[in-house]
Amino acid sequence: MKKKHYNVIGLMSGTSLDGVDLSHIKFQLIDTKWTFEILESETIGYSQDWIDRLKTAVDFSETQLEKLNQDYTKLLASIISNFIEKHKIENLDAICSHGHTILHQPQNGFTLQIGNLPEIATLTHQTVVCDFRVQDVKLGGQGAPLVPIGDRILFSDYDYCINLGGFSNISFEQNSKRIAFDISPVNTVLNFYANQLGLNYDDKGQISRTGKVNTNLLNELNALDFYQQTFPKSLGFEFVKQTVLPLIESYSIAIEDKLCTFTEHVALQTALALDLFETRKDKKSRMLVTGGGAYNDFLIERIQSQLPEIKLVIPKSKILEFKEALIFALLGVLKLRDEINVLSSVTGAKADHSSGEIYSFS
Repeated sequence: MKKKHYNVIGLMSGTSLDGVDLSHIKFQLIDTKWTFEILESETIGYSQDWIDRLKTAVDFSETQLEKLNQDYTKLLASIISNFIEKHKIENLDAICSHGHTILHQPQNGFTLQIGNLPEIATLTHQTVVCDFRVQDVKLGGQGAPLVPIGDRILFSDYDYCINLGGFSNISFEQNSKRIAFDISPVNTVLNFYANQLGLNYDDKGQISRTGKVNTNLLNELNALDFYQQTFPKSLGFEFVKQTVLPLIESYSIAIEDKLCTFTEHVALQTALALDLFETRKDKKSRMLVTGGGAYNDFLIERIQSQLPEIKLVIPKSKILEFKEALIFALLGVLKLRDEINVLSSVTGAKADHSSGEIYSFS
């Protein structure tokens, strides 16, 4: 008989490079419904050296990537071990870790999340469930987004779930199928320009608010090929580096205007993404908003202005900041149970499947 209670840690590192999110979570299965309790949660920031390495890794050679993977696995293991010791966590069923995405090229049958080497189990003295994306890509899927199954299982009270992180992604039900896809870059671009002003990020969008929308740039951004594609579709940092930033940089305008224009672009693409599915006609809906972008008041205002009939709900900080760590913890639990944790309806894979690797410590 399968267990009904699980004591796990979920880990996530996003493309915005805020750091490693860790959450200690207890799951319980009551009848057919999963409930959860987030206990300790923490974000461990990266050193400047690690930020620089992760930012530039997209251009690394194969040998450099192998070294990076080994070093990052050791870093994650140290972070996990310190978290367990600090909070005196015992009797864990597993560590459920996403790792950090360096390359994401599903069109070429390839995706790489570092920090998922088998020795992480030995280094942490724990069972580790990780590397959730590779199998989906091998099955013809995008390897993303993976969060929607957690949205369906844990947050079914909401009509939509949107995450505003390095990239934005959304999920919702349509005709009894979960629909989900990446919408656009968000903090990968906004933080890039905040960095040019000597800031880690644009606090509450205060700088973006002072800028003006450049209509020509906005139109060019909205015309990019990615936005004309149908789902399933996903984004990687390559898109930002090779397409988005060169386009924005071709305009000799103030950084404030670049931030303001890109914020408007994100808001508009969010609305257009839902228009494609005609999901919001004559309906008062609720949208759960998570990720670092939820703290950007200006961005939230612009999205709300584009979606006046949808109530944007920003949850308490533990869910807002650690929802992805929570859901990767759930993906790990489902993998331990050999149950479906990736939906083909959102990734485009050949079939639903139970994805990830289990590394046991002995």
